[in-house]
Amino acid sequence: MIRNIAQKIKLFSSPRKEFYLFLKSLFNITPNNIRLYETALIHRSASKTDSQGNWVNNERLEYLGDAILGAVIAEFLYNRFPNMDEGFLTQMRSKLVNRSFLTELTFQIGLNYYIQSNTNNTGENSHIYGDALEAIIGALYLDKGYQVTRHFIIRKLLLQQVNLDKVQHTNTNYKSQLIEWSQKHKKEINFETVEQTSDDNKQPFFVSTVLIEDEVVGTGQGGSKKESQQNASRAALVKLEEKVS
Repeated sequence: MIRNIAQKIKLFSSPRKEFYLFLKSLFNITPNNIRLYETALIHRSASKTDSQGNWVNNERLEYLGDAILGAVIAEFLYNRFPNMDEGFLTQMRSKLVNRSFLTELTFQIGLNYYIQSNTNNTGENSHIYGDALEAIIGALYLDKGYQVTRHFIIRKLLLQQVNLDKVQHTNTNYKSQLIEWSQKHKKEINFETVEQTSDDNKQPFFVSTVLIEDEVVGTGQGGSKKESQQNASRAALVKLEEKVS
């Protein structure tokens, strides 16, 4: 008991107090293992070493959180849309776990403020933020268990932060939209993608370029080839809309 009191005194007399209070407000619980949540927000580029010389970052927690998030969302959609088929449920889940969508959620709940990263790839299209949200979910699961984590995902994220009707009627497959546009207007379209390495020489990423009739109309980057092409396609669609308006 004395040890627990000493730990709490140390916590509230340190710079971690603000982060602790943020977590308490976000999850509506009292965090036990604060270090878990701190680790969840350390991007690979900002990796630290523990007392035994092991690298510490959020990649393992991201892996765990990704699985938990996918399972909770699948269950939620199954119950929310009892009359919809597997294809609809799969598309909805894909939209809700999309990196761009998770990034938006990260900013909406204020989690982006606490992420530690030493890479220049920190724009709002970066996968760093979505990865951190998954990692914090993984940390919550290890600290408080499945039911608390499930409650957070459903109550705090899906019901408070997400407009499900809007998501349902939004086509987030920008590459598909762009290909449909090119077919409609009989324009030749090509995608060029290259893999690059960030300044820290640790985190590779992809850069894609969209060419219509050999003219560059959009570029984008991401942690995967698919993500970079989606971001490039979105930029191209915006440019095409500007030309029409």
